Amino acid sequence: MSTETPEVTAAEEPHAEITGLLQQMDAEPVPSYSSLSPENARELMAEMFPEPDEPTPVGNVMELAIGEEGIPVRVYVPEGEGPYSTVVYFHGGGWVLGDLDTHDATCRTLTNKTDSMVISVDYRLAPEHKFPTPLEDCYTVLEWVFDDADTMQIDTDRVAIAGDSAGGNLAAAVALLARDRDGPSIARQVLIYPVTQYGFDMDSYEENGEGYLLTKADMEWFWDLYLRDDVDGKNPYASPLEASSLEGLPPATVITCGFDPLRDEGAAYASQLEAAGVDVNHINYDDAIHGIAQFLIEPMNLTRSRDLIDDVATDLRSTFE
Repeated sequence: MSTETPEVTAAEEPHAEITGLLQQMDAEPVPSYSSLSPENARELMAEMFPEPDEPTPVGNVMELAIGEEGIPVRVYVPEGEGPYSTVVYFHGGGWVLGDLDTHDATCRTLTNKTDSMVISVDYRLAPEHKFPTPLEDCYTVLEWVFDDADTMQIDTDRVAIAGDSAGGNLAAAVALLARDRDGPSIARQVLIYPVTQYGFDMDSYEENGEGYLLTKADMEWFWDLYLRDDVDGKNPYASPLEASSLEGLPPATVITCGFDPLRDEGAAYASQLEAAGVDVNHINYDDAIHGIAQFLIEPMNLTRSRDLIDDVATDLRSTFE
């Protein structure tokens, strides 16, 4: 499939709050993920997103284990009575990092903004579990959502999937799997600055490969740990932009950021979805960087992070009406 990129640009400089955050990080330099072992990189990410003393309250929170592999999930239940509209959320972290805790604030905020149940998936990570294991874990949880809908008080006509970064990649791939396997019917896919292609040659990699939190070197490191070999990189379930057809996929919200090395591949995927007849809302924050979906609590409580969640919630609420 063609990867011609639509015109998506960056502002002259990042949003003032983001510029301040980047300056603060430069003043207190931390090692790049790609310079660390996976274990140490996971510790670094956990330190960047510590649990707050008082998490944002939601109606209820449950911890469950799904399927034969016992995949951990955290279920955020909104106030009010079911059956609930539901968002199955796949966290980012390059398929190597992240867990239920690093994205807890994101999921809590999304629960309250959408009045929906949010099910956060702690899929197994690379390199211990390479492609396609993390993807299959995510798909297993989606099937469970539909199989146990009555018990969980889930309205199966109102189930969406969402994810950020590598989680956006997994959400896009889960949508492809559900279509190709005649699986569950997904109401919307929300792809927040998703990874869509195994490749590093788009303009946004040249423009934003260093200096904006996520680097080109980090992405090369993530891909190397996720894939078994280069052949996997051409598999559309790893690189959704390689899919021969995107017809019949659920409506999509695609978020990109101007100062993100992944900007152009996200924009290209949005364009290809639209060309395939999929209803797409592509939102580009031209003054933002990769990772802002997590910057919701002090000391990194960013305006653009709130804007992103608000825009995603608007699309989800419209879908669930």
